Amino acid sequence: MLWSPPALTELRTRAGEELLRRVAGPSAHDKRARIHGAPGPRWFEPGSPIRLVHADASMYVGGLAALLLQSLHPHAMAAVWAHSGFRGDPWGRLQRTSTFLAVTTFGTDQDAAQAVRRVRGVHDRISGVTSQGEPYRASDPHLLAWVHAAEAECFLRAYQRYGRRPLNRAGQDAYVRDMALVAARLGAEDPPATRAELSARLARYRGELRSTAESRETTEYLLSHPPLPRAVRVPYALLAAAAVDLLPPWARRQLSLPLSARLLRPLAGVGGRAVIAGIRWATPPVPAAAAPDAGSALP
Repeated sequence: MLWSPPALTELRTRAGEELLRRVAGPSAHDKRARIHGAPGPRWFEPGSPIRLVHADASMYVGGLAALLLQSLHPHAMAAVWAHSGFRGDPWGRLQRTSTFLAVTTFGTDQDAAQAVRRVRGVHDRISGVTSQGEPYRASDPHLLAWVHAAEAECFLRAYQRYGRRPLNRAGQDAYVRDMALVAARLGAEDPPATRAELSARLARYRGELRSTAESRETTEYLLSHPPLPRAVRVPYALLAAAAVDLLPPWARRQLSLPLSARLLRPLAGVGGRAVIAGIRWATPPVPAAAAPDAGSALP
């Protein structure tokens, strides 16, 4: 093992703990111990594509890209704005989302099923009308399928570009199938089962997508005014540029991108790799029980 100066070791520890607290909340270590260490069968085996993708630091880019892409559906955006606490408690929403992904990917099948039931219960209580007067329900299978497709697309794109071991075509198909299992249990409509089906599904939604006041404000918030300390604004700006660059060209055209994101886009590849390498360096290892997927970007 290479010697590391004590000051550098302390910096790495402090940075890793702060990152983990931001993403998983104050009880992050307890969550990790439960998710990765509790005995019992899992939905997905160690080494499965969904575990490889969700264990990688590229998820930080993929997750931000997914939020931007999802914002283009006016029904999804209306539900987020009205009911999720996105503006008032953005870190809380991130922690709930990351915990759900971690539990369903790495947790016991009992805990994963309970997490799905909890989310479905929340969805059943969310409905309303968009600012354009269109009714929506968070439990709508068609809307859930959009949210799922946007996540799967962005997570996979990020891993293929920035992940440790990009998947071959069979591995990409297997990842989409793994994600479809969770989506189906959440109530999504006929989730795609291959990479080609995922691309086709996204294309079918394009007629429903548009820029709205809510999506424009969300984009501005995520890319220009994130709730972060000043010291990490530059790394975050590079991460945001990488997320924007990850999006399909048609999605970038529809989003109202701030000037900073447009100016930094030429640096997206280099900057994204540098920031993700830093996240990998700082992220505390997961408990030994999950050693095959060590270095998880999720709790």
